[in-house]
This record gives sequence, C-alpha cells and structure tokens, in this order.
Amino acid sequence: MQGYSAMDADPVTAAPGGLLDHLKVAAVALDAGGYIALWSPEIGRLLGHTPEQALRQRADLLLVAPENRARARQLFTQVRAGTRWAGVFPLLHRDGTERAVELRTMRLLDSDGRPHLLGLATDATTVRAVERDLALSHSLVNQTPLGIAVFDNDLRWVGVNPALERMNGVPEEAVLGRRVADVLPDLDVQAIESRMRHVLETGEPLLDQQTVGHTQAHVLDRAYSESYHRIEDTDGRVLGLAMAVLDITERMRAAAEVAQARRRLSVIADAGVRIGTTLDLRQTARELADVVVPHVADLAAVDVLESVVAHGTTVPVRGGAPAELRALAIATGQPTDAIHAADPVGELAVHSATRLITQCVREARPMLVEHVDEAMLRRIARDTDAAESLRAAGVHSYLALPLMARGQVLGTLTLYRTVNEQPFDEQDRVLASELAARAAICIDNARLYGRERTTALTLQRSLLPSAPAQQEGLKIAARYRPALSEVGGDWYDVLPLGPGRTGLIVGDVMGKGVQAAAIMGQLSAATRALSRLDLTPAELLRHLDDITGSIGDTIATCVYAVCDLRRGTCILSSAGHLPPVLAGPDGTAELVDVPGGVPLGVGGVAFGTVELRLAPGSLLALYTDGLVENRRDSIDTGLAALTRLLRGTGRDLEETSDTLLKTLRADTDDDVALLLARTAP
Repeated sequence: MQGYSAMDADPVTAAPGGLLDHLKVAAVALDAGGYIALWSPEIGRLLGHTPEQALRQRADLLLVAPENRARARQLFTQVRAGTRWAGVFPLLHRDGTERAVELRTMRLLDSDGRPHLLGLATDATTVRAVERDLALSHSLVNQTPLGIAVFDNDLRWVGVNPALERMNGVPEEAVLGRRVADVLPDLDVQAIESRMRHVLETGEPLLDQQTVGHTQAHVLDRAYSESYHRIEDTDGRVLGLAMAVLDITERMRAAAEVAQARRRLSVIADAGVRIGTTLDLRQTARELADVVVPHVADLAAVDVLESVVAHGTTVPVRGGAPAELRALAIATGQPTDAIHAADPVGELAVHSATRLITQCVREARPMLVEHVDEAMLRRIARDTDAAESLRAAGVHSYLALPLMARGQVLGTLTLYRTVNEQPFDEQDRVLASELAARAAICIDNARLYGRERTTALTLQRSLLPSAPAQQEGLKIAARYRPALSEVGGDWYDVLPLGPGRTGLIVGDVMGKGVQAAAIMGQLSAATRALSRLDLTPAELLRHLDDITGSIGDTIATCVYAVCDLRRGTCILSSAGHLPPVLAGPDGTAELVDVPGGVPLGVGGVAFGTVELRLAPGSLLALYTDGLVENRRDSIDTGLAALTRLLRGTGRDLEETSDTLLKTLRADTDDDVALLLARTAP
C-alpha cells in the first residue's frame, strides 16, 4: 500500500514528516585527518558529548573503544578514498558504555578539493524497532482479509491494500487521487463521505457502519461493515483518515437464517400452546388458521372432509372423483379481496378433480406453487370470479397441505401470499407441514372424541326415560343436560311401586364417556328390577352396592326416595349423594338431612333412612352435583342458591326446571340430572 502525503498551504514546500524526528538522526563531520569538524545536537544527545568536548578531537580516540579502533581507521580510509559505507558500529558514550549506532557515511569535498567524511547516525535499537513495526504493518496490511484504505484530507484515495482491491474489483493505481464516487458509484457514496467528514472534523472514530451496495467485483448487492479513524502525526496534525472494510454479506445472511430459524421455532412453540385447546373440531381449525397468519401466510383457509364433519369418518378421494370439503376457518392478516375467493365458513364445497386442493387430498402431499401464473390461478380458484379476486388481491404464491393424522387425510390447510413479496419456499413448506401435522392430530382427536361422545350420548339418552310418566297424585318434571366436553353417567328414573306409591331416584356414576354411560345403564336396569320387590330404600341401596362392587372398579352416588301419598310420607336413603330439597306449600324450602352413606361400590357400610311428612302441594327436588357445583364457588354456595330458588315457588314444574338450569348451571363441563316431584294439592 502506498504512503500518503499532507500538503501545507504553501504550494511549493511540503510539511515535514515525523519519522526522522522519531529516529533522532544525528550528523557528524570529520576532516581529512580524522578530527571532528562538525558536531550536531542530536549526536551530542546520542553519545553524551557537548560540542566543546567533541570538536577538534580525534574521532577514533574519543568515540571508539581501543579494540575497535583499527577497524574504525580502516573504514575511515575507505570512505576518504570515496567508498560509501553503511552499517552498525559500536561507539563510546561519554559515560564509558558502548552504544550500537547505525551509520551512513560518505565523502564530501570542500572548495579546495579536500576530503571530509560525513556520518549520519541514529540509535540502532530504535531503527530495529521501527523496522519491525513497519514490517509487521506491511505484513498485516497486505495479508489481512480486511480491506484497508487511506484517504487524504480531500477524501481522495491515497492507498488501498490487496484485500480492498479484490473487494472493489479495481487495482490500486486506478483509484489513487480519486474520490469514492468516481470509483464506486453504486455504493451509498453520500453516506460514506458524510462519515469521512465527520471523522476528519471531530477525530471521533466511527465503527461498524454498514453499507449495502455493489462494487465492480460483484453484480449483486453485498453488505459491508466500515470503520473510520483519523490519522494524525506526533504533533497532532491531521494527515487524513483510514477506513477498514469487512464484507459481512455471509455473516448477515447467516444471522438472518438464524433469526428465521428462531422465528420458525417460536411459531411451532406458539402452535403447541394455541392449537388444540379444546376437542371442538371448528375451534381447532380456527386456532390453526390464526397461528399461520401472518407468521407463514397472508391468508389461510382450513377445510375438512365432509365425511369427517358429518359422520366422524374418513372417506378417501380416489381417481377422478371430486373432493367434498367443508370450510371451517379463514384467517387474514389484513383486509383483502382474496378472502372472497375462499369458500365461506360453514358451507360445503365440491372441488373438481383438476383443482390443486383436490390433488392435495387425493395424493396426500403438499402442493407448492412458488409463482402463480394465469394457468395455475385457474386450478387454484373455484371459478372465474374467485380467480379475479385472487388476481386483484395480488396473490403470487400458493401452498396447500394435507391435514394428515394416523395415515388418513382429514382435510387441507391452504395458504396464500399477497403482501409478503417472498414466494413460499421449501422452508415455508416444512414449517407449514409441521403446523398442519400438529393441527391434524388435534382435529383427529376431536373427530374421535365426537364419535365417542355421540355414542355415549345416544346410549345415555336411550337408557333414560324419554318423558317420566305422571304418577297418581304426583306431578313430575325431569331434565338431563350432557356436558359439552364429555358425557358422564348421571341418570334419573321414576318407578311405579303400586297404588299411591312411587319411587324416585337420581344418581351419578363416576367417570366419563361410553363406559360411564354403560355402567349407568346397568345400575338403572338393576334399580328398576329391585324396585319391583317392594324393598325399603336402604335395602335397595344395599343390593345396588353389591351389584356395583361386582361390576369392577366403579363408584356411584345416588339418592332413592319412596313417596307414599296415601300415608302422606316419603322415605329416603342416600349413597353418598347430595341432599334433596323439600319445599313446603307454605313457601319454605330446606335441605333434607338424610343420614350419611358411602357411595355405591365401597361396600360394608349400612345405609340410613329418613322419613318425611309430605303435605299436599309439597315439592321434592333430586339432582346431581353438576347443578350446584362449579370451579368458582364452594358447593355450599350452590346448595344455598338452589334452596333459595325453590322457596315460595308455585310455578309450573317445567318452568321451574328450566329456571334452575339457566340460573345455577355455570359449569357446562359436567352432566346434570334434575328430577322434580310435587304432590297434588
């Protein structure tokens, strides 16, 4: 790299450099006889002699140790004869020590032709140190991959190293004396020179200033990191500035890839939290659409096979058959006409065999269209109007993925890009496939759960009396409400026991699903059979306890009441169940204190009995815990609310049943069985 120069205001003379001052170059002259004729201040500082002590002294006797004098005289003779000599020679300091001095010697002739010897001297140690520094600097500057440039105070190139030559694509000789704009016009020259002027004026270095553009070495834009430093001499005079340039294109690309990978992992983690919060098919579809927009696509649609939605089964699409899909969710990052091209949520759509969405379902593989052209648009859109909507919205890239779980296709996730200018790529496909796979498992779980819930609910309803028969002297109303999430084992029954006598039972089998419903059916059937034996409530519960124990690991609670209207009494026994409520014709209502009993299936504990007086117009309420228990309040709060609602009620039993369910049932995640019986006034 070439050196630089700094010019003073004087257009003729250049300002002195500082190197000679650093080296402290000294001068001494000897006459033809070897006597010291001239003695500079620098040589005095180097060897310790004042001019008075040195002038007119024999140089060899004053400055050379005895053992070196013969060699000194030989060199003196050679130089006096006209031969130049340069080298390191030990000279005596005034304190008697020797100093290694680097000399440049030459013969000078005066006007009379007499020879004199001129010696230029400096400390050899200082020279070696400077040489090492220069060699190191030269090696670093020329071998470093860091581009280095030097500019003068007019922001003109003074020198560049080989690395910067390669970055610029321009040799050093072609840039010297020119400005950056003259050589590299495709960079942000205005910003670069603004930084240079700031550093020259303030002396504050600027580090890691980034520029994007291209030089003559590259066609495409690249990223560069630049650092600027002002150059000053030992007296603080500004000589120019140095700029170090590093090509950080690959580093930025790698950082962008890492950031993108982190973003994708974040999306996957977010999907794990947000998708599948319920076992509702439509809710899961909405959650999937909301996750992919806007992280992956500008518009997303989730469609599920009609057979899955309607029947909970999967029917493969084969050959040239169309695909029947029901749109369950649409999500968009911002208002767009493209949403009109998607099938309306909730509607059934029949897609022809040539459409990409049908091909995706039929072949069970993603359909990636990086750049949507006119022909492909017709295969994406359902009709001409939809194609026009997609075109107007600027859809330029398309991705359809099958929702697959347990080897079966359940539907599709369709993605569009409109605002995001980047087309879908392989990484987008991998990310979207991961999200689709997670959602598909949740959708399949919802499908299987839906089938099981439908089966359990069908079984449950088939085992409950469709409408309790009105008994002699009793008005009866009953309700059963299944849980939204999973059907349980709650049941009720009204049992005719003979003239004027009626059995009432409400129970709750612990557990959920088909198994709980099946056990409930067994206990309900057993209760009906045992009731015909005219057993007391305690005896009937004892037999039910034995039956429950024989079924297996099952526990159930129930309360059984026998109303004898001819005697005006009601006898009750409880197997760990919540107490009934008795509302009198005078408007009072209270919980019935039934002797505590253990749940059915525990065994070994006798069941107690309580006998109540049933006045005409009395109302007896039997229920399960789903009516009075919720996550927010204690069960005592629910029991108090139930008792309060039954006070003074003379309303129709059907109306009363609906009011109780509407007012008290806060937790829809549990079954409710309610049985109300009122004696005739």
